Amino acid sequence: MSTTLIITVIVAYFLVLVGISYLTSRKATNESFFLGERKSPWYLVSFGMIGASLSGVTFLSVPGWVGDNANQFSYMQAVFGYLFGYFVVAYVLLPLYYRLNLISIYQYLEERFGFWSYKTGASFFLVSRIIGASVRLLLVANVFQLILFDDWGIPFEATVAISVLLIWIYTSRGGIKTIVWTDTLQTAFMLLSVILTVYFISDILNLSEQGGIVQTVSESKYSKIFFLDDINGKNHFLKHFLGGMFITIGMTGLDQDMMQKNLSCRNLKDAQKNMISMAAVLVVVNLIFLSLGALLYTYAENKGIVTESSDMLFAEVALSSEAGSFIGVLFLLGLIAAAYSSADSALTSLTTSFSVDFLGVSGKNKEEVDQGSAGDTLDAEMIPSKKGRVVRDEEKTRKIVHVVMSVVIVLVVIALKKFTTGAAIGLLMTFAGFTYGPLIGMFFFGILTKRTIRDTIIPVIALVSIALIAILWYFSAGAPGANADGSGIFGDYAFGFELILYNALINFALLYAASFAFKPSNHEISSAR
Repeated sequence: MSTTLIITVIVAYFLVLVGISYLTSRKATNESFFLGERKSPWYLVSFGMIGASLSGVTFLSVPGWVGDNANQFSYMQAVFGYLFGYFVVAYVLLPLYYRLNLISIYQYLEERFGFWSYKTGASFFLVSRIIGASVRLLLVANVFQLILFDDWGIPFEATVAISVLLIWIYTSRGGIKTIVWTDTLQTAFMLLSVILTVYFISDILNLSEQGGIVQTVSESKYSKIFFLDDINGKNHFLKHFLGGMFITIGMTGLDQDMMQKNLSCRNLKDAQKNMISMAAVLVVVNLIFLSLGALLYTYAENKGIVTESSDMLFAEVALSSEAGSFIGVLFLLGLIAAAYSSADSALTSLTTSFSVDFLGVSGKNKEEVDQGSAGDTLDAEMIPSKKGRVVRDEEKTRKIVHVVMSVVIVLVVIALKKFTTGAAIGLLMTFAGFTYGPLIGMFFFGILTKRTIRDTIIPVIALVSIALIAILWYFSAGAPGANADGSGIFGDYAFGFELILYNALINFALLYAASFAFKPSNHEISSAR
């Protein structure tokens, strides 16, 4: 695939995104940046969230996942868990967020427990989403480096900076109002890309003469879905299913990035329709990605293509001379769409969370402030011009935060490049197990119990639960601290996706126990209320 063609595709793609940004961000305010003025059509949000949920990790790492005989289609076990998790999000968490009329979902923790709980939840989100977005961008930057920038002598650090700059350009003004539309376009590109790639690779392999795609994939050595024989193995069904369910609750339901799109819907009913319809489609889409993986490995074997990294399999096949330019263009379009539909919303949600949760930006526009809307914290005697100036200052603050978050992501991607190895999907799930576990514990302690607890002890408990689960994981089978024979403190038991469940349970148990020993004062209770 020629350099000229690659550059043409990339430039044309981003010109379209910038055009959408221009049309949707006119007269943009903090309210439109944070919540899209609560006017987003649910079906657009739902379709766009498919791309944001999948990201470049799914596009590259999930097809590569099937090549390991211990993995194959085992990822579908987690996908079935995702489905149940989305129902919990739709019918437990979304009603809570809409009832409290939240901009940042972590404001619930302040209402329930107090200031320090609120800041703890928001802090864990920031760390979680920065790492998650960086892992996704790392994978895509590696591909861009391989197919383009290495030949130009451009260092990896510059590749990352360019990638993030492009995202900043089209998200800096419109925020979530722009992203609802750009993500819809990008999801369409991604799905079209993978479906057409499946079709053309099957055509090259003459699968129509061998029983078709479904029969070829199902009879291949990569197609085993359910792993029920070894409870100690990472890929046992219960570990994947329960892990997938709680990963969805944490990484979707307790994630400002994903919930910000839902909260931009007109009402709760629309948000729930968005969530359930997206969940159903994701099951099918993930199955297609795994099927693509089986076809890619079959194709690579037939053509003698060898790759050192499973994450690079799709790129190696799509950009090979045997595949042709059309599959290469499809791959490039799908990769860009998958990567940026996730990264752009992550950058926007990070900006929203830091602006609202830590800097106190209100999210109101000038008209609301001039009219003295409910909950207005400005002095009632302020003259309108001064109120307008305050709003403009808040918009300036939000823009500065957007730049700072862009720089932070660049630095974290570079650090991950230097200090991490392994498949991106596994890396992402491991990080999620550590950082989202305390969020699940805190939220569900608040939702499922009526117990009160001293606000200042909650951050300590969150850190303790992470430390405990980190120790257990580190010395488990197959982990860095395992014995020479590969066993750990639990024998042959290896942690898989269910790590997040154990972390959440430890956090919940510690909070429940501490609620008896660390009761809040009357002042703390009244402040939380």
